[in-house]
Amino acid sequence: MTETKLTCDCDVIHQDAVVRALKNRPKDRELNQLSELFKILGDQTRINILQTLDQNEMCVCDLANVLNMTKSSISHQLAILRKAHIVKSRRAGKEIYYTMDDEHITKLYELGLSHIKHLENQGTPHAL
Repeated sequence: MTETKLTCDCDVIHQDAVVRALKNRPKDRELNQLSELFKILGDQTRINILQTLDQNEMCVCDLANVLNMTKSSISHQLAILRKAHIVKSRRAGKEIYYTMDDEHITKLYELGLSHIKHLENQGTPHAL
């Protein structure tokens, strides 16, 4: 590990905390991928799709009815979510059913929603 000269305009640098943070920092590639994941999840339509799929496997027609959108609009958003490995599909005859890709995506969605509800229950104003 190369030694980094620590600089700050304050009087105290907590070198142990800085070294620990640098040691545990993910690779830039991983941080970029995480940023892209959150960008994809940052769309309200896609979050509505995830909410609908949180406990339900559904086809495009069902999603379109629940969300009051066209099948084309839903299909477009599902393609984005599939490409990002956020949802997955399975074919049953002519129908294609969608679910969350894995438990990580489900947990990510549910933790985010839990956090928002927690803030609301505390009466904490937030900038969202």
